[in-house]
Amino acid sequence: MASRTLSERIFEYILVNYRWVFVCIFLLPISVVYDVFFYCRNYLIFKFNSAPKQHDKKVKNVQKQVRQWVDDGCPNQMCTARPGWMTVSFRVGKYKKHMRNIEVNLIDILNVDAERQVVKVEPLATMGQITATLNPLGWTLPVLPELDDLTVGGLIMGVGIETSSHKYGLFQHCCVSYELVMADGSVVTCSKDENPDLFYAVPWSYGTLGFLVSAEIKIIPAKRFVKVEYKPAYSLEDAVSLFTSETAKNENNDFVEGLMFSENNAVIMTANMVDTAEVNKINPIGEYSKPWFFKHVERFLKAGPSVEYIPLRHYYHRHTRSIFWELQDIIPFGNNPIFRHLCGWMVPPKISLLKLTQGETVKRMYEENQMIQDMLVPMNELASALKCFHQEVELYPLWLCPFTLPANPGMVHPKGDQPELYVDIGAYGTVPKKKNYNAVETTRRIEKFVRDVNGFQMLYADSYMTREEFRQMFDHSLYDKQRENLNAKKAFPDIYDKVSRAARD
Repeated sequence: MASRTLSERIFEYILVNYRWVFVCIFLLPISVVYDVFFYCRNYLIFKFNSAPKQHDKKVKNVQKQVRQWVDDGCPNQMCTARPGWMTVSFRVGKYKKHMRNIEVNLIDILNVDAERQVVKVEPLATMGQITATLNPLGWTLPVLPELDDLTVGGLIMGVGIETSSHKYGLFQHCCVSYELVMADGSVVTCSKDENPDLFYAVPWSYGTLGFLVSAEIKIIPAKRFVKVEYKPAYSLEDAVSLFTSETAKNENNDFVEGLMFSENNAVIMTANMVDTAEVNKINPIGEYSKPWFFKHVERFLKAGPSVEYIPLRHYYHRHTRSIFWELQDIIPFGNNPIFRHLCGWMVPPKISLLKLTQGETVKRMYEENQMIQDMLVPMNELASALKCFHQEVELYPLWLCPFTLPANPGMVHPKGDQPELYVDIGAYGTVPKKKNYNAVETTRRIEKFVRDVNGFQMLYADSYMTREEFRQMFDHSLYDKQRENLNAKKAFPDIYDKVSRAARD
């Protein structure tokens, strides 16, 4: 790579050290307006029950566009028209520029069926929208992934996980049925009993089998608070042992989570939903003046074991305000008490707006200096995986989230025919300069480790695997069969062509 000129280095320094000025002055206020508008809009839509009445009309519009594509002779492949910058992933796909864009404006909650214990939602409904609707009614999702702006469609077609996944599996394993518009414009519903092959092939398919237009998801009774127990560990062995043993207490822990703050320091959290709380131990951690959650957790390394009660919705979105810990790279003083009290009510900026305004220089800097990855490995490989991450990037905190992986057909399943415990290791942030981080070479070494232990890579971020390596990691047998049977090859790209680094800006 050619050396940069002095002016380029100065410009880069300004972008790195003073981007917070633009974020604080412009993006935070815009994000607040955006959130208020959509909160009011979604509340009124659900309150007056207009979403179900409009759903069929919106689905027919998707069908009309697909049938027009067929009538035009299927000139190129299709994808949704949703701009890449609107997704929660920090990466932007470039494939949308040369494909037929199909408008899929499906953003509502359609029905809460207490008798069947399911909620029916459209694919662009968000986790924040769902908790705001379900929790006051006394319900919640078994698996409700962290960030407010994560969408149902993204969590089904990609992957979704939460600290309850050791009990319920991934987000896809809580889904009862899917409704899709297929390559010929027809509408198909699939479930375990109806079109089961399609049902199991949809998760992780990234919109390459059809357009998801609704999903039914299980709901379970919600309680007012989450009782959280913080348990520090001061060696890698103790952290792995504590995390593994608490995960194994399936019925006694509703939620299990770990934060590795260094190679040998971690806080393992176990939690359970409860209806009553000790008043002096209630911590509404989601309030804007409160410390960022990961900073709050770090205190227990010195303070020792502790217990507190967090309101349910605050618990679900505990990492939202700081985007886990990514926001500290964007607003370095964001956790300062003065900033939190004066401006914390505007945090976080919308990830979509950060992407829209980041420009080529910032994109390049992210790629050269930051890792944003989730690797899913068998629980019995957790210690070796943590050592691998330490050797390659030495990036902390690391997020640990356990999950049960059922032996179902599809892209992702254990090697055997029995369910197996896995753990998600989430690495987000700027890699220390001493590691001489190279995005391609470093990520490929980690990807190889994950393949070798029968693990999986979340595909919202960059994958540097070859097509052959990708097919080695993910079981394509059912997927390939469905692509052939549904005539989807002409209509949609292969998964690899949507998620590999070559497919992204």
